[in-house]
Amino acid sequence: MVDTALNINFSIVLMGLSLHVLIWDKLPDWGTWFNTLIAHLPKPFAYLYDAWHCPYCFGFWVALILHLLTGQYTLLSAEMMPAYLGPVALPLAWFLDALVGALLILFGSLLLKAISGPALTGHQKVMAFKQAQMEKSS
Repeated sequence: MVDTALNINFSIVLMGLSLHVLIWDKLPDWGTWFNTLIAHLPKPFAYLYDAWHCPYCFGFWVALILHLLTGQYTLLSAEMMPAYLGPVALPLAWFLDALVGALLILFGSLLLKAISGPALTGHQKVMAFKQAQMEKSS
């Protein structure tokens, strides 16, 4: 019998998405120290910072690094590659797992961007309503 359930571990995806949001969305706005640091990076590292702004590109490499650091897989079925693949099985599993992690990080990034606009608009309207109510009661 074939197991049709898709077994996914979202730990690496959540860590990767959190790092992406921190590095590209939050740190550049937290004072000038981070932007100064990026401006003084050697050219190859500055290029990587610009190139990895893409959540998919960053997601692939961070998923691969996080897998190596934690030993976790995003796609749990990648842990059991067929024996006939021999020595190619492990690097292939890491590569395919990093692709899945990158796709989920990209999806998470797009989802966050899609909901942040309406959420911000809603928050601003609530704050304006509260302000108007305070001014009305004064």
